[in-house]
Amino acid sequence: MAKISVVINTWNEQQNIKRCLESVKELASEIIIVDIYSTDKTVEIAKRFGAKIFYHKFTSYVEPARNFALRKAKGDWILILDADEEIPPDLAKILKKLTENKKINFYKWIKHSRWWPDYVIRFFRRGSVRWSEKIHSVPLTRGEGKDLEPKEINAFIHYNYNSLSQFIERMNRYTNIQSQELIKSGYQFKWQDILKKPMEEFLSRFFAGEGYKDGIHGLVLAFLQAFSEMVKYLKVWEKENFIEQDIGSYHEIMEENINDYLHWQSQSANLIKKIRLKIKKKI
Repeated sequence: MAKISVVINTWNEQQNIKRCLESVKELASEIIIVDIYSTDKTVEIAKRFGAKIFYHKFTSYVEPARNFALRKAKGDWILILDADEEIPPDLAKILKKLTENKKINFYKWIKHSRWWPDYVIRFFRRGSVRWSEKIHSVPLTRGEGKDLEPKEINAFIHYNYNSLSQFIERMNRYTNIQSQELIKSGYQFKWQDILKKPMEEFLSRFFAGEGYKDGIHGLVLAFLQAFSEMVKYLKVWEKENFIEQDIGSYHEIMEENINDYLHWQSQSANLIKKIRLKIKKKI
């Protein structure tokens, strides 16, 4: 039977790490923890599960430390987990079965708001996947991959944000990096983007991503992601010393946004009507 290495990067995750490790203790041949010098009991808890502990210098995002962690894994297959995730028992059985397919080198996972389905590579043969050093980068793969069906049984359980404060803290950290990458790419601040980009983000999550199906949670999440998008572009403006720009045509941008909203609102309303009609017919 193939040996599975579970790889987890951590930083001050004492609230989550026990739950995460409990979920993989029967699945993993080894557990690799790469910690960026936590100041809480994360490492102490991980040691109780027999995890191999390694340390990496602090990075404000995970990709550099993740590649370091992958080099420490010795299993035939590697499962990447975040400390705030867990593997349900049924999924653990599925993962063991997946290792029997000799033709596939990696698998991708995929609820609404563009968070589900969300295909990400998390389970792969050692040596077939690596990450770029850029934040939220798409991993580089070798060989053939396969998407798992978007069913609940195939999904990780992800305890993403415990509070608004946690979301804002991460947003601040991530937007610092994202704004720097925009500047490196040659982007120069355009005031129109603080209207257009957040609205595009909101519409894509709430309507295109069907966030409206998740009720107020979907609405709030779409607003928060839109706000994060605005902050990213405002931080570029900040780096340019808040140079003034003429916003005389703002009404045109607002009109475009309103038209886009009305389009998506109409589309979603029509979809809901169709769903209700189907339900009535079945009844």
